[in-house]
Amino acid sequence: MQLKKIISLLLITCSVVTVSQAQQDKKVEEICYNPNAKGDTSKRSIKSAAVGKIGDANITINYHSPGVRGRTIWGGLVPYDDVWVTGAHFATNIEIDKDITVSGTAIPKGKYAIFTIPAKDEWIIIINKNWNQHLTDDYLQQEDVVRIQVKPEQLDEKVERLQYFIEDDKDGKGSIAMAWEKVKVKFYINTTR
Repeated sequence: MQLKKIISLLLITCSVVTVSQAQQDKKVEEICYNPNAKGDTSKRSIKSAAVGKIGDANITINYHSPGVRGRTIWGGLVPYDDVWVTGAHFATNIEIDKDITVSGTAIPKGKYAIFTIPAKDEWIIIINKNWNQHLTDDYLQQEDVVRIQVKPEQLDEKVERLQYFIEDDKDGKGSIAMAWEKVKVKFYINTTR
């Protein structure tokens, strides 16, 4: 009976996992759905994770991955110039087991939320102290650790489900990227001091 409960729990918590090249020579992507969910799970956001390393820092990003499903995303479902959880349901969170530097700001190891403020020509990526938030209900700007201004990259191919990527560029440097629909944004991390 206990084994049946464990198997059921594992099936329910199955998620999208992207493993960085630092861990394997190729990227692995797997999508699993909760077999106990009622209705069409293709129309739901999927609980997902990206796991990887940059330098000697282990990084895990937990998020809910919504689908495009024929909707207008930028300036529609996701309004411009508003703080967004950069996923669905709960704030996307990032956990880092080593101190890092982002845009010249030292960030101690720990768990943080990732928010963004999308705009047509420039986005703001936010790392916030309060990682456990529902949507932006509890978001407070004074809890921001760092804000990074980035230019969105237009993609040729559509990315149906929102995805995060952890990219190790070697020598303790790398980036974290988010892609959805035909837009990709990224910010850079340094793990050396």
